[in-house]
Amino acid sequence: MDDSAWFLPASTADQVRDRRAGVALLPVGSFEQHGPFLPLATDTVIACTIAAALAAAHPVLRLPPVTISCSHEHEAWPGTVSISAATLHALVGDVAGSLRRSGVTRLVLVNGHGGNYVLGNVVQEANAAAQAAGDGNVMALFPGPEDWEAAQAAAGVQTPAWSDMHAGELETSLLLHAHPQLVRPGYAAGDHVHDDRRHLLTLGMAAYTRSGVIGRPSLASARKGKDVLDHLVRAFADYLAVLGGPDDSGV
Repeated sequence: MDDSAWFLPASTADQVRDRRAGVALLPVGSFEQHGPFLPLATDTVIACTIAAALAAAHPVLRLPPVTISCSHEHEAWPGTVSISAATLHALVGDVAGSLRRSGVTRLVLVNGHGGNYVLGNVVQEANAAAQAAGDGNVMALFPGPEDWEAAQAAAGVQTPAWSDMHAGELETSLLLHAHPQLVRPGYAAGDHVHDDRRHLLTLGMAAYTRSGVIGRPSLASARKGKDVLDHLVRAFADYLAVLGGPDDSGV
């Protein structure tokens, strides 16, 4: 995978014009605790890893990431930084508007943080407004829950998605594949499962885990991470089709 594939900060204006891509990817991560063995930027790293793989396989442009988002449930741990849902909503809307004015009419939010609930509303509102104006579908959110579940099944991830909530088998596998230098020792003994989290929005993560982990990172492997990523790249073609974008990837 070419990690520099159509990364806009490294491209010139002429290259972007010649690329003529109508779809841009905006990775959205977070800055929050991920237990004692994964970095604060884990969600951002994962979103950027997915976006880089998509841009290498599909005719899209790749924006730099949003690195701080809605992580209020993790504020019991030092290092976690959040912005409000309203700020994230406004930021994405501003980016989409600026892209439209420069000729890139469609935007895919590549979300790496499950707590960014507001992004679903952003996408719904953007498409409702565009459809009312006769502009078709202009925004998507990827990967969706079904995409993650299918990718995990294809890769042989053993922990159910609900149980593997945070710094577990999935996230650790993705980092072991793409950025193993970021995974610190200790993940093999870091398992903690707490499936009854019905009051998470009220109590925060600290009510359910001392380490910050909810999942089974001991089952993680680089192979699983690669297989998850490969499946997501293939699944993305459907999103381009819904947005009306070309797909010359051959995947």
